Amino acid sequence: MWRDADFRRLWAGQTASQFGAQAGQVVLPLVAVVSLDAGPGQLGALRAVEQAPILLLSLFAGAWVDRRRSRTVMVLADCGRALGMAAVPAAYLLGVLGLPALFVAALLVGVLSVFFDVAYQASLVRLVDRAQLAQGNSALEGSRSAAQIGGPALGGTLVSLLSAPLATLTGAFFFVVSSVSICRIRRSEPLPERSGGPARIWRQIHEVLQFVVSNSSLRAVGLASALYQFSFAALMTVYLLHLPRGLHLSGTAVGLALAATGPGAVVGSLLAARLPGRFGFGPVLVASAVVADGVMLCVPALHGSTAVTLPALMGVNFLFGTFSQLVNVTAMAVRQAVTPLRLQGRVVATINFVGMGLTPLGSLLGGFLAVRWGLRTSLLLTAVAMALSPLFMALSPLARLGKSLPDEHQPGARRTSST
Repeated sequence: MWRDADFRRLWAGQTASQFGAQAGQVVLPLVAVVSLDAGPGQLGALRAVEQAPILLLSLFAGAWVDRRRSRTVMVLADCGRALGMAAVPAAYLLGVLGLPALFVAALLVGVLSVFFDVAYQASLVRLVDRAQLAQGNSALEGSRSAAQIGGPALGGTLVSLLSAPLATLTGAFFFVVSSVSICRIRRSEPLPERSGGPARIWRQIHEVLQFVVSNSSLRAVGLASALYQFSFAALMTVYLLHLPRGLHLSGTAVGLALAATGPGAVVGSLLAARLPGRFGFGPVLVASAVVADGVMLCVPALHGSTAVTLPALMGVNFLFGTFSQLVNVTAMAVRQAVTPLRLQGRVVATINFVGMGLTPLGSLLGGFLAVRWGLRTSLLLTAVAMALSPLFMALSPLARLGKSLPDEHQPGARRTSST
């Protein structure tokens, strides 16, 4: 696969895009907190605005991408995200940067991220053979893990060196690099059939919803993801306030603490290639979720100087990255195994819609809890709430998955209307 120049260009573009997205997830909140003195409610609203398109647009994006060349969607999305990120330092230099401008930039980045995320996963399916999907996903997940290491660390460091608004240029740069790389893919991608207009799009959305609901594995993945993502969004809103204000960490220290998730994710990706086949997909999913969510209960207990808290935070984030990535990759393998090729893009969008659609409400809840109960208490409450996801998985059909995956030919896997 690595001898395939077009796959390397897709991988390089996706890697650059992930770096831009990971840096932006740190820098934009820090612009609000550090440069604009945003409060907990305002930070929660900012994160909700960026996440709201997942709820509002994911289903439409899945059907829309399935009717267009995925690479064109990816290039246009990254060009738009680059403009959105570059607008922040431009407004800062012109002296007009405020929370309204930051909200507009966050909304634009959020909308285009929905389309890019669906398109790049659909693009892989259209670019490589089905037998190469596992290897391709491993490479793309590895690059995402690398971005989790470098993106937050680079973004946090540049916040300290240049100021938070100017640091947003990091994301813009990586989005431009991604667009150039993906544009260089030479293999032709046939234009999917687009007849039927809006009515057909709604039929396609209805079809994939029926498919996900009728498949017990996909249904459980979506619901477990929804429970987790809602609580995690609330936790992260409080977390991003707690690091600079509660623990008094610098921008560089914040970036390093968050970047520790990346090496853990690399380890989790490697473990995901071995553990499910040895212990079973169900036990690995449940046990990994218990460890990943449980380790976050340590964060509210941390006190003291940066010399004490920073290594402890990095250790917590490393473990969280390891086991949450193990959950992610294992669940992705389950999803791809039971989904027919023609539905891959729409199923990705539907799982994103179900799993992450409530994240805006979670972010708002995190801001509300921080105002009402304080940072440490809110961290504890949201960390406890995350335990609902592994509890649900333990009681769901996912826990009974064995060492071999179900496939798309199992009963109930194709209960959909024809296209």
